[in-house]
Amino acid sequence: MLVEFSLANFRSIRSRQTLSLVASPDSKHLAGNVFTDKDKALRLLRSAVIYGPNAAGKSNLLRALHTLQYLVQNSATGTQEGQRLPVTPFLLSKTSPEEPSEFEIIFIADEGVRYHYGCLVSAERVHKEWLVAYPQGRPQRWFEREYVKGKETYEWWFGPRFKADRAERKVWQEFTRPNALFISTAIQLNNEQLKPVFAWLTQKLIVLIPGTGVNWNPHLSINLLRESRGQNQVARFLRAADISIDRLELREEDMPPFSASDGFTASSAPFVNVMVSSGKAVPKRFRFLAWHTRPDTKEEVSFDLMADESDGTKKLFEFIGCWLRALEWGATLLVDELDRSLHPHLTRFLVGLFQNADNTQNAQLVFTTHDTTLLDTNMLRRDQIWFVEKDPKQSSHFYSLLEYSPRKDEALERGYLKGRYGAIPFIGTLGT
Repeated sequence: MLVEFSLANFRSIRSRQTLSLVASPDSKHLAGNVFTDKDKALRLLRSAVIYGPNAAGKSNLLRALHTLQYLVQNSATGTQEGQRLPVTPFLLSKTSPEEPSEFEIIFIADEGVRYHYGCLVSAERVHKEWLVAYPQGRPQRWFEREYVKGKETYEWWFGPRFKADRAERKVWQEFTRPNALFISTAIQLNNEQLKPVFAWLTQKLIVLIPGTGVNWNPHLSINLLRESRGQNQVARFLRAADISIDRLELREEDMPPFSASDGFTASSAPFVNVMVSSGKAVPKRFRFLAWHTRPDTKEEVSFDLMADESDGTKKLFEFIGCWLRALEWGATLLVDELDRSLHPHLTRFLVGLFQNADNTQNAQLVFTTHDTTLLDTNMLRRDQIWFVEKDPKQSSHFYSLLEYSPRKDEALERGYLKGRYGAIPFIGTLGT
């Protein structure tokens, strides 16, 4: 469960910004939109939406979470000594490009323990990293490392509750490269205590950013269609979404020999451009058939999903695996431009799946959108609505609707479009 995420000096974000999923004292929509943690100490939101004009920085919050996830999962194994890390600082300032980016996250892992993890990272190295655990509600600092520039070395500190003898700590320290996170390295060296932290950060965050390939591939949907239970889940999802598809069928075929001279194009091959191998098996390609029923004869007829269906239907297919798995696993799903190619009613349907009694695992949804119809107090609480806009120095600034203290019955959509809460574009005129 995501509690809070903060970042600074990353892409369009210069000063420290924080997105919090801690619920306010407001009593509205408690049953569907709010849940409590295992110890009943925190009230958390099941969803949050972020509004703002184009290029304001909405996507960069999600990119930052994905970057942190990537570093945790891959910095020890996916990078070599001296290789640059995929971190981009704020470039519209004279000093910020020379400073590290900052990532800080508070979350509750599967065993119910709250963790506070953070790191300062530049393209060249990890400058600082720390972890605090709250196993009984009280803070326990497990480890901290910090680069000392004048000495060109790291200072390390391990707390008394960090389970490792001196020899193990020394090995983990020595094997942690400057461009790798300690948590990533220690997991590779079989540290048991950090496994819940690593598992949540790498498996319970699902980030979808269109147009970048970030965490989007059809593997989750493919895996669902490979089993009968998953096929039934997909069929129920499609029926609830009311897009006239009775069922989806997966056809898996061997990849033929291919060379650049074959002239492959998306239009000449109605297959998803994904190749995977199962063990030593040859790579496969996947074709998805959407089955419809003819109204006159009641016969089934198939359409190629990728070639014949609408962009909105393909977008929905993109979501199916992630949505169902997030709800099943109790994951935190982050989606950029949720409303892209989708009808507003369908967007409401997708959000509503996280805000009803069926969300027994307390999965969370954080998304960006331009769909102002969701600014509805009958659907969202005021603490679930966030905005982002750029300040005069072109740095992104995130803030909650609560900062404007709107009335409980206020027409939020109308107020936003009139500029009452900021975070809207100011459209000029074409000059001659």
